[in-house]
Amino acid sequence: MKPTNYHLFDFLDFDPELRVDESLWKACRPTAAYERGGDICLTIPFQKQVLAADMAADTAVKRETYTLVVRQYSIGITRLFIGFGEEEVPDDRSEMLCFSSRVRQVPLRLRQEPGRWTISTDEGTVRAIVNVADPVLDRWSDLLPDPQETLDLRLYPDGRREVRLAAYDHFSPPRYDALPLAFCRRDGQRERATLSFECRPDECFAGTGERFLKMDLSGQTFYLKNQDGQGVNNRRAYKNIPFYLSSRLYGAFYHTSAYCKLSLAGQSTRSVQFLSDQPLIDAFLIGGDTPEEILRGYRDLTGYPSMPPLWSFGTWMSRMTYFSADEVNDICDRLRREHYPCDVIHLDTGWFKTDWLCEWKFNEERFPDPEGFVRGLKSKGFRVSLWQLPYVAEGAEQLAEAKANDYIAPLTKRQATDGSNFSALDYAGTIDFTYPRATEWYKGLLRRLLQMGVACIKTDFGENIHLDAIYKGMKPELLNNLYALLYQKAAYEVTREVTGDGIVWARAAWAGCQRYPLHWGGDSCSSWDGMAGSLKGGLHFGLSGFAFWSHDVPGFHSLPNFMNSPVADDVYLRWTQFGVFTSHIRYHGTSKREPWHYPAVAPLVRKWWKLRYVLIPYIVAQSRLAVSSGYPLLRALLMHHPDDRTCWHVDDEYYFGNDFLVAPVMNSEGRRDIYLPQGPWVNFFTGERLEGGRWFYDVPVPMKQMPVYTRPNAVIPIYPEAVECTDEMDLGKTVELKIDRRFKGVFSAGIEALEV
Repeated sequence: MKPTNYHLFDFLDFDPELRVDESLWKACRPTAAYERGGDICLTIPFQKQVLAADMAADTAVKRETYTLVVRQYSIGITRLFIGFGEEEVPDDRSEMLCFSSRVRQVPLRLRQEPGRWTISTDEGTVRAIVNVADPVLDRWSDLLPDPQETLDLRLYPDGRREVRLAAYDHFSPPRYDALPLAFCRRDGQRERATLSFECRPDECFAGTGERFLKMDLSGQTFYLKNQDGQGVNNRRAYKNIPFYLSSRLYGAFYHTSAYCKLSLAGQSTRSVQFLSDQPLIDAFLIGGDTPEEILRGYRDLTGYPSMPPLWSFGTWMSRMTYFSADEVNDICDRLRREHYPCDVIHLDTGWFKTDWLCEWKFNEERFPDPEGFVRGLKSKGFRVSLWQLPYVAEGAEQLAEAKANDYIAPLTKRQATDGSNFSALDYAGTIDFTYPRATEWYKGLLRRLLQMGVACIKTDFGENIHLDAIYKGMKPELLNNLYALLYQKAAYEVTREVTGDGIVWARAAWAGCQRYPLHWGGDSCSSWDGMAGSLKGGLHFGLSGFAFWSHDVPGFHSLPNFMNSPVADDVYLRWTQFGVFTSHIRYHGTSKREPWHYPAVAPLVRKWWKLRYVLIPYIVAQSRLAVSSGYPLLRALLMHHPDDRTCWHVDDEYYFGNDFLVAPVMNSEGRRDIYLPQGPWVNFFTGERLEGGRWFYDVPVPMKQMPVYTRPNAVIPIYPEAVECTDEMDLGKTVELKIDRRFKGVFSAGIEALEV
């Protein structure tokens, strides 16, 4: 659609030709308020607007009245709920919600005075103010009509910072750029709802999922609909999360799985606007003094991540794909023989009878003894991870059973079948995780694999479902975004049940998926822009409630030939360095990924792998912090420096836990600009001491180094002995690496494991 620069069409999705039976209903001034069960309920009339580009009240139509519920929680969270006839009160029985013990409803009290209604807690902390006074006028002209009545509501989720609905975002009264609260009808049915908050000219935004864009998202408008991202350098997203973080230190979580739009000062620089395809608004405003407090509040609502097992922090080796037990054993034996420490071997699409045709069974010819194969690898310290997906193929042996029992949702029309193996439409149907019997059937397929010793299931895909299908528990339009959560939950639960380890390797995500780690960044290009896009996505993902995130080293596919163009040596090594300082490190892609295929850099790669294992005690400690707080492992600089305006614009550096600031090199020149926040810093590889609060321009970085900094006197827990895998580790042997005046760089620190 070509932009019209009218709010009605460009954001609210009305037909620009006005040929459809649609209507917009705009919130007016509240007419009443009352207390109910600790909530404050506002009675709000909505006025129908004439069907025209410029908005005006259709006074021939009677207003409709709905109830806006204001609810307060104990940790600086205010909830706004309005159901527009669908629901009357907030419903906490949602797969997305998983309230922690810190979330307790706080009763609200109402004080009504002329022109002003104040909503407070019992101790007098103001949480909302409703302005019901007439606007102050100095009338001298009748050139333009008076503005319509509006909902002027100011919220104080933490009792201090104000978040105001966008009551007056218009030019002249007919020309609106945002609406504080409204809903739409189409063909007589309530269909969409919108909510808007004021924003400031210098306000920055981050989060919204794995967003492959600059750190400050202001000026952007997103369509929150999960889909196969097909790369990390476009607007598509595998992981949309209806949550954002503001530089004014509040967060907003929109509790819905519907397709929705989120405009962060994009449609109007004065407003943050949210539009849901569902006629319901359920928004949580989260206050806090730091970004970590706000993200912890979000996790208090939607769930905390669980702790991945120790072995998962080691190296994962994979490519697309290994085809036989012999091939896998040869690779694992060579990894051990050449002392590349590694914990996981991943089998992608080639372990089935037919490549890509997922039947959850090993090929009997190429893997004649699957249980013995898995057991043999475990004896050498290798866990096995297996690829699969949540669709049943036309030729799969389970298809008849799945159709007969509605384990896959019945299609209402035939889907396209000439796909590319990168779309749900290539398969006969989508497993219906809204149906408990289908979920148990799927768990049974995985249980047999896990019982033979498989350690992890790669829950690939899940961004798209068959929309022309009948699901037992939900309309497909509401299920599509939520599907990743139901899918990953099922795989996570059966894995934990059988193995004791709660882990999956997942690509899609929606709100709540952080409970089921871990997620990786999808199909990046093996190029510098692919690496940069991956990091951008990972940083925004960490600002969306997720603790653990990984990426394919050294990118997934090649250019210009998707499968067959070689990966450059410097890309392979620099991406390895990036992977070492990520919560999890996995090699994967469309061509050879084992380090000996890159002989010019292989000796350096081995040293970086050894460094990874040296750092595992630190990574484990930071992971334990992450699962009980609001921190991710990879943290945008703004997490620690929210008052540093520069940090809201840095998207190619990050904190790795509390103690490392990492600036990956992402070019063949081996140089980059580096921003160090205020205070003293020590280069982790050279011992050089620098004073921050400034940029360092065009810094040369040899291939054997990486710009990683820590604070003077930091104490880093490390593992001092060389190991081949984490099974050989006794974390009781952890020692402390002290960044004192004698420190001259980690490779010069006399660490035994790095000298072998």
